Amino acid sequence: MMGIEALQSVQYISAKGKRFAVVNLDDWETLLEWLETVEDIEIAKQAMTSLKAAGGDRQQAGWLRWDEVKEELG
Repeated sequence: MMGIEALQSVQYISAKGKRFAVVNLDDWETLLEWLETVEDIEIAKQAMTSLKAAGGDRQQAGWLRWDEVKEELG
């Protein structure tokens, strides 16, 4: 299921004068994954824009060397 399908599966309920959206947990997790993917794509686009502006020089674009950061991530 795509994120948009998860959004379309929302059901609404009213309680104590307020309206609430109810989503199946699987649909909610799908929606979160979809949003994370959209965010990751935007980050990658920004990184590529920076790299192009730096003439392909990763250091000038502010990219870190893998050897310098792999210990922090692993």
